[in-house]
Amino acid sequence: MGRVIIGMDPHKRSATIEIINDREQILAQGRFGTDRDGYQAMLKVGRQNKDRVWAVEGCNGIGRHIAQRLVADGETVIDVPAKLSARARVFDTGQGRKTDPVDAHSVAVAALRAKGLREVAVDDVTIALRLLVDRRDGLGHARTDLLNRIHKLLLELVPGGAKTFLSAPQARALLNTVRPRDLVGSTRRRLTSELITELAQVDRKIKAANKELTELVAATGSGLQDLNGIGPSGAARLIGDVGDVSRFATRGHFASWNGTAPLDASSGDQKRHRLSRAGNRRINRVLHIMAIVQMRHDTEGRAYYRRKLAAGKTPMEAIRCLKRRLSDVVYKQMIKDAASSRTGPGGHVGATLQSSAADPVPKADTSEQSLPGPAEPQPRTPLLAVS
Repeated sequence: MGRVIIGMDPHKRSATIEIINDREQILAQGRFGTDRDGYQAMLKVGRQNKDRVWAVEGCNGIGRHIAQRLVADGETVIDVPAKLSARARVFDTGQGRKTDPVDAHSVAVAALRAKGLREVAVDDVTIALRLLVDRRDGLGHARTDLLNRIHKLLLELVPGGAKTFLSAPQARALLNTVRPRDLVGSTRRRLTSELITELAQVDRKIKAANKELTELVAATGSGLQDLNGIGPSGAARLIGDVGDVSRFATRGHFASWNGTAPLDASSGDQKRHRLSRAGNRRINRVLHIMAIVQMRHDTEGRAYYRRKLAAGKTPMEAIRCLKRRLSDVVYKQMIKDAASSRTGPGGHVGATLQSSAADPVPKADTSEQSLPGPAEPQPRTPLLAVS
């Protein structure tokens, strides 16, 4: 018997599989629980076929937990994007109906027909960085929410309220000047005091998270933090989400993936491009912060931004151009890190060509190619100058 594909539609508590051969003939089907017994029963059914490949939908989402268990048990697992399996389901003869067995069949067929699907690898340092930076972002959102609530209460306790950028000690000192005597005022003051205490706790957690991220990024040997505008959180986000940078053939592919490359919107004789709202928005945000930081200081980024303004660009258009150039800078640095690292092609410990990072290699059309080759960068700045 030739190779068989075990297509899987995973869920939190169950997984539906279908086993097909290289002629798309169905060999077996079944629905199993994801607990210990159900998983072992599913594994036993799959191992009845010698030359097998497990095709799991959404290995970076709902299918991650079971895909990692399979990889840990020595199974070969490939990641089937949801869009690919949906396309196979729509063009199948089952009228596009969506059920768990139909989804499992679509996943198996998509894996059999598609080429170059990513093989799932055991979680490595990139996953740890992604988890930590997600936690750091969550703490940042919590701090913003606490500050907004503190500002609202202080505005009702102190004439004119508090200043915009407020720390926990400053808020505590301002609250100590208030001694309301009525019940409403006392309640406001007590609630504000509790929120300030929570803010101080969140600040300590953020400080500890930043320290841990800095140490872990440094352990990867990455030079991303040497770039102006990228801190430990931004570097961790780049390493965690990009994973193996060699999966991007050119800097244009990388820009298309992170959403900084414009989209071709030409029609007839009219040639124009429009803003791309696709791509990895987390990486796009890192590049946006990098652009804002460079614009606030005397860097080549600020000079580039001003040149674009002088050329007739609006401020927003100039920022988008700057982000596009910074995408090339980040790509060049990550390629350099990968080349200088001996641990793997991704530039960090445990990287392989089958990286567990999200998203397949994107396609780039003519509008997403890099601009004409930049001149050599100035020694004092990480931004590539363009003519």
